[in-house]
Amino acid sequence: MIKLSVILCTRDPHPVRLGKTLDGLARQTLPASDREILLIDNGSRPEITPDRLGAEVPSGLRIVREPEAGLTPARLRGIAEARGELLVFVDDDNVLAAGHLEAALAFFSAHPRLGAAGGPVRPEFESPPPPWTAEFLGLLALHDHGESPGIAAGGPGEPWPAFAPVGAGLCVRKAAAHAYVAAVGPDSLRKLLDRRAGALSSGGDNDLVFTVLRAGWDVGYHPDVALTHLIPSSRLAPDYLARLNRGIQRSWVRVLALHGACPWPAIPPFTLLPRAARAWFRTRAWRGPVERIRFHGLLGRLEGQGDLSTTPKPRA
Repeated sequence: MIKLSVILCTRDPHPVRLGKTLDGLARQTLPASDREILLIDNGSRPEITPDRLGAEVPSGLRIVREPEAGLTPARLRGIAEARGELLVFVDDDNVLAAGHLEAALAFFSAHPRLGAAGGPVRPEFESPPPPWTAEFLGLLALHDHGESPGIAAGGPGEPWPAFAPVGAGLCVRKAAAHAYVAAVGPDSLRKLLDRRAGALSSGGDNDLVFTVLRAGWDVGYHPDVALTHLIPSSRLAPDYLARLNRGIQRSWVRVLALHGACPWPAIPPFTLLPRAARAWFRTRAWRGPVERIRFHGLLGRLEGQGDLSTTPKPRA
């Protein structure tokens, strides 16, 4: 009986990193009879086929095509195809700890009101990160909230938990995921909150968790639901981190506003240029990569506030 569905969304994946991801799934302690693996091919060219995977294909893997570009449409397709009652979203550069799936299933079984959960995300760097990057490693979905499990109660108006899960290894009860599908499915604006070709928006994970939380489901953290994030050197480049910080901050403002939790007011778009100029001087963006990345984060927040004044607020 299928109890758990792994949803692996990818587009033109790096073959070595994807191979490590699949190897991690093949080594899971959860019996293969209890889980399935859905590889959602979101427009790869050429299309992904079993013989192209370059690794031993884990049993129970099924390739599903989703032609609409973007991480959110790919996730929605995975939710629709899943047969398990627990969904685990895995990126194509994530290596799950061997007990990840078994621990997730046990955590959700022990807590019937648990709607979404995650665990530590630890790095494996292709090359040692320069010391100045320490401030920005959280942008790469790295977090570790210690060795104690935690659960935050859900409900209308409940605040964002400090240990809220990220998209890497995000576990969602299928019944809770249906609340997200109902909210996002007909809303084209919400589909733009997350990654798509050429964009580094990263709000889809947070929108999913916020939707589940506000629908009354609890949100949790468990130290055994752990994974390793494979990080190539290119993602430590100042230009990439600047673009990433800008995209994350802009989409975070929109997610907060969507769920009635935004502390920043909307601003007229015509004020963006002078505000950006002030931010440039305030952060001293010309001094080096740290200051420049901080500037782009602040610029993303300002752009998000500008979006609020021109975009109708979607219904949660």
